Amino acid sequence: MKVKPLQDRVLVKRLDEEEKTPGGIIIPDTAKEKPQKGVVVAAGSGKLTEEGKVLPLDVKPDDVILFQKYAGTEVKIAGVEHLLMREDDILAVIEEGAGDKSGAKKKK
Repeated sequence: MKVKPLQDRVLVKRLDEEEKTPGGIIIPDTAKEKPQKGVVVAAGSGKLTEEGKVLPLDVKPDDVILFQKYAGTEVKIAGVEHLLMREDDILAVIEEGAGDKSGAKKKK
């Protein structure tokens, strides 16, 4: 099944949280919170302005994002849980290599 969100909405699949803390303690399922990190599966065409123009979205499919804790509506598509949310509920896009603080390319 193919789903295309309308206007400024995006379809997000939550990413699984870690099973252990950095100290090595295993977290049981009952104590886990739902993750606020996910990957964009599909995105709408953009937000419609009062002038009738369409502003494109800042996110695209396959972007890894952080979103608000209670954002979106949970939907099941082909047996898999997803979130359908507005772009305004997205807090940040996580980019590859963001941990490199030097900004310089690594030499071999």
